[in-house]
Amino acid sequence: MSDYENAIEIKGLTKHFDGFTLDNVSFSVPRGSIMGFIGQNGAGKSTTINSLLGIIRPDSGELKIFGKDTRANELEIKRDISAVFDELPFHEQLNAKMLDKMLRNIFPTWSSETFYGYLERFQLPVKKKFKDFSKGMKMKLQIAAALSHGAKLLIMDEATTGLDPVVRNEILDIFLEYLQDENNSILMSSHITSDLEKIADSVTFIDKGKILLSGYKDDILSSHGIMKLSKSDYEAVAKEDFVSARVTDYGAELMISDRAACERKYSGAVIDPATLDDIMVYYVNREKKEWS
Repeated sequence: MSDYENAIEIKGLTKHFDGFTLDNVSFSVPRGSIMGFIGQNGAGKSTTINSLLGIIRPDSGELKIFGKDTRANELEIKRDISAVFDELPFHEQLNAKMLDKMLRNIFPTWSSETFYGYLERFQLPVKKKFKDFSKGMKMKLQIAAALSHGAKLLIMDEATTGLDPVVRNEILDIFLEYLQDENNSILMSSHITSDLEKIADSVTFIDKGKILLSGYKDDILSSHGIMKLSKSDYEAVAKEDFVSARVTDYGAELMISDRAACERKYSGAVIDPATLDDIMVYYVNREKKEWS
């Protein structure tokens, strides 16, 4: 299992829908790492993940998990991955005890001991029906199930959306524990960038079906910045030197993607650090170039 470099490799993934195209998407998730998959709702995150999981059949592209083609090795791969969605995939009339019995028959590597350990840790009732669970409880239940059959890859689709910060932090801590085994990897799609800023090793930004940025989080954060200028100084900045600019009556704030070059070229300018949230907002407005 350990002779692959990337847990996920996506090359040229394309899928056409009426009114939306996932356009030539390519990125990889290095083994032993967590990648944040970031974009607005409707940007193409779920379509990419559903293609990877075989729920959607792409028009073209190459998809590999653990170095193996996802279609040719679907059953073998699915034994070693877990997917967590924003909606509970289990029947609402079930309880945790029934689910344990069911999943024991599906996964040869299922561990009831691990599952009950997570239920206890998350303070989840064993006999209460899932229909009576809160959103936070349902998410914790999915994660407990996902981590109880020795999966080497976790794929999370907007899994922390709608959860309170305490529950989100608890879940993020568990992900970091999971990654202490260097064979384990996570792809986590979210539009809550603060979560990913805490734990992601790398990030991929998608907007309107296209990948805008993909790389190590620290590199992306250190190369980007927000340059603050007066209106008159802003007029003198070359358009190709910034992603987009937020212009107000008082001045302008520009997202730059090559901080070192801009520091040399505009030596007097104030350049503040950018967050992933800032980067996403300014890139989404890149076609307008100027916004307020």
